[in-house]
Amino acid sequence: MEKGQFTSKIRFVAGAVEKFVENNLIEKEQRDENFKKLALAFEGLKRNTTGTAATNNNPTLRVKKLANFKGELPKYQSAAASGMDVRAQLDKEITIPAGARALVPTGLSMAIPVGFEIQARPRSGFAIREGMTLLNTPGTIDADYRGEIKIILVNLGDQDVIVKDQDRIAQLCICPVIQPVVLEVEELDDTDRGAGGFGSTGKA
Repeated sequence: MEKGQFTSKIRFVAGAVEKFVENNLIEKEQRDENFKKLALAFEGLKRNTTGTAATNNNPTLRVKKLANFKGELPKYQSAAASGMDVRAQLDKEITIPAGARALVPTGLSMAIPVGFEIQARPRSGFAIREGMTLLNTPGTIDADYRGEIKIILVNLGDQDVIVKDQDRIAQLCICPVIQPVVLEVEELDDTDRGAGGFGSTGKA
């Protein structure tokens, strides 16, 4: 190979390497920017040390009262609570037999900020006293859903449970959502655990 051809090829390879590094730096900057946005989202959910909301960064949850709603909007029962209680909105009380389930309306629809979801979770007092929980727990309410929020209650106790109008039936928690880029690959990286699951690590 002549000296000129060799030099030309070296320059070509050097240019390709420089472009590769440049592109990866750009991707790194984009990743860093995404992490910054995610950190801000988490920061918006934090409480300050005095137990009051960090209102400067908190997301805004727009709530609409529907025709069947009565009373006050959901609220946090303590300064550092993670979830706000929602109440049943019923024309008449309903009975949920042991082992049965019921779809209970809340009379509310919400516009959840993009990048967040609402998780509907059981109330611990309702669970321990009555054996009541949510069938799909946590229930996911997506940011683009605009219908009425309804709670799927299930009676895991051994006696019928009566749910009355305005009973607190669940708690709603606002949580950040991450949508990763789905990338198909031929192989995954190895780990010590591998495909072990379903109790593969033992009881203790």
